[in-house]
Amino acid sequence: MNPKKVTAPSVKSMKSKDRIGMITAYDYPSAKAADAAGADVILVGDSLGMVVLGYPDTLSVTVADMLHHTRAAARGTTHALLVGDMPYLSYHLSIEESVRNAGEFIRAGAHAVKIEGGKPQRIKTIEAILDAEIPVMGHLGLTPQSIHAVGGFKVQGKQLDAARAIVDDAVALAETGCFAIVLECVPDAVARIVTDSVSVPTIGIGAGRHCDGQVLVYHDLLGLEDRIKPKFVRRYASMKTDATAAVARYAEDVRAGRFPSSDETYHVADDVAEALGLFGAAPA
Repeated sequence: MNPKKVTAPSVKSMKSKDRIGMITAYDYPSAKAADAAGADVILVGDSLGMVVLGYPDTLSVTVADMLHHTRAAARGTTHALLVGDMPYLSYHLSIEESVRNAGEFIRAGAHAVKIEGGKPQRIKTIEAILDAEIPVMGHLGLTPQSIHAVGGFKVQGKQLDAARAIVDDAVALAETGCFAIVLECVPDAVARIVTDSVSVPTIGIGAGRHCDGQVLVYHDLLGLEDRIKPKFVRRYASMKTDATAAVARYAEDVRAGRFPSSDETYHVADDVAEALGLFGAAPA
């Protein structure tokens, strides 16, 4: 349990001191569970497009989708820092629109936003959002909103030039003012260099053990999502299997007349039943 409210500055201060536990959540019950479990950071990720809405990627997720889920997750969050993931095209068209969209996440209950990429135009956008007093988390390596540009869900930074670009982008994000940086699907050696090169925490997902923290998708961790299992995912439960079995038992009990039982049914007193003519009546 976190005894105090986690903030963007407190996450930044955890650099090289405490490991940061981050998990995604997309609604009130998942955020409440993650918060009660002691997560430092809860990310309302655009990964909801895949694990909640059933899309093949994150590109179909809209700002309206994200704000709807952010509001729900905010109601279940007490201690953790709640980060809203800015979806595709929400920070690409203009700086003014980017700041406005970031502000909508704060109005929805988020405490910070996450933005993918480290290109010069991203730096200008991040600067403007920071000027609006909104904390920003960076995201480098595999950036799912760019899967068509990079050729799919592939490990990034395996070649020397690509690795150097990730390090340079991370330094730029940290110097701009991002309070933390997610590193997704990069070799552990690259993640280690980035972690050693920046003054803010790195949070890995498929980036090895040298990052300052780790993040996993709620549905992956609990075994609710089983269509794919990336190499970096560790299952801590098998909830889809358990849920399917439970619903199957329920359906069988309904069809067999075993549910509901007398103990699961409301009854009237005998005199009321008699007055209603229920005693001796033929079964319905």
